Amino acid sequence: MKIEISDNFTYKKLIIFTLPTIAMLIFTSLYTIVDGFFVSNYVGKTELAGLNLAFPILMILGVIGFMFGSGGSALVAKTLGENEPDKANRYFSMIVYSAIFFSIAAGFCGWFLLEPLLIKFGAQGALLMDAVLYGKLLSLALPAFISQFMFQILFITAGKPALGFMITLIAGCTNMLLDYVFIAKMGMGLAGAAYATILGQVIGGFVPLLYFARKNSSLLRFTKTNFDLKVLLQVCSNGLSEMVTNISASLINMLYMWQLLRDSGESGVAAFAVIMYLEFVFSAIYLGYSTGSSPIVSYNYGAKNTTELKNLFKKSLTIVLVCSFILTSLAESFAYPLSGIFVSYDNLLLDMTVHGFRLYALAFLLMGFNIYASAFYTALNNGIISAVISFSRTCVFQVLTILFLPVFFGLHGIWCAIGVAEVLTIVISISFLIKTRKIYNYI
Repeated sequence: MKIEISDNFTYKKLIIFTLPTIAMLIFTSLYTIVDGFFVSNYVGKTELAGLNLAFPILMILGVIGFMFGSGGSALVAKTLGENEPDKANRYFSMIVYSAIFFSIAAGFCGWFLLEPLLIKFGAQGALLMDAVLYGKLLSLALPAFISQFMFQILFITAGKPALGFMITLIAGCTNMLLDYVFIAKMGMGLAGAAYATILGQVIGGFVPLLYFARKNSSLLRFTKTNFDLKVLLQVCSNGLSEMVTNISASLINMLYMWQLLRDSGESGVAAFAVIMYLEFVFSAIYLGYSTGSSPIVSYNYGAKNTTELKNLFKKSLTIVLVCSFILTSLAESFAYPLSGIFVSYDNLLLDMTVHGFRLYALAFLLMGFNIYASAFYTALNNGIISAVISFSRTCVFQVLTILFLPVFFGLHGIWCAIGVAEVLTIVISISFLIKTRKIYNYI
């Protein structure tokens, strides 16, 4: 079924159109998950903790891809909706070229700042050495990592979500295969996990460059362009919420691990690492749908098609509601076997992980609504409201709950922090959606 962003969308069309993006983000999350599986089962608990101490710092640097991808997609899709394809391609080209420049600078920052930041965080001894090894190797591939995330979103705007998924699928399978070869067969340890991830990211980040550099059947391709600071700032403003979300998520993960290091040591960090691996997959479904549907919203907003905008908003809320109940039920039902994939070799660690995940998974009931609300405002080119929702959800509410709930509830408070934060955020999301309904006419 050929689907264009200008179509009238039924539930079936919405699901089919966004499915490649959902799958794409799930496969992207598999990079770290597969690394974690092989490191945990073939290398050790300390190395697993080291990997997960380094990764949030790399994600903070990698948010450039989310910012340029989400913010650029909103602007390019809106311009296409205004029936200005040449201008859209100029914007697209400038966005990609700018992102590549900033990603190279981010790679240098990662290489030099990683070890001092880890020391400040409290890592030492073997844990510090492992985190530095993994982090420095991956910082070399940050341009590919950033490009991959950016193109995942831009492929949707180009009308080629399935092609974006196929490239991500190939990159993900490459990473998984090389993890097996480098770690399980060749015994390369944590360095093998890093090399496998790098080679997968190179495929996911650089193949799209070749595709858009040639004449193609998508809505977009590289063309001659000029640097426009005003447009670039608009793109950054549009993508501000995605940048805030991912920086905050990384900082929150580091805060979680700081609390767990104090309360439970390396076992607590390892348990949290497994919970994060599982959370990546569940939240990728929400994020994939929100990201996949955003270009449709931007297009119809640019075309001033309020009838379709109302249709998209209503159907999206229904889809998110159904997914919320399904995903929460699955998480609670399969917490034990899913956790056992990573830490079945240690019964105490397995029990801690299962218990923690069941408490953490209650957040899935509301998480989808907050993710969608933030993405919806990005699609409407209102990066400020989108950023406020994201900032409230992470930097404000999660920080407060992680810091204060453990004081009263101990380890239980750490696992429940995300759920309480989602409850507080839903109030903010609903308030904005009610307040701006007459401005954008989505209700």
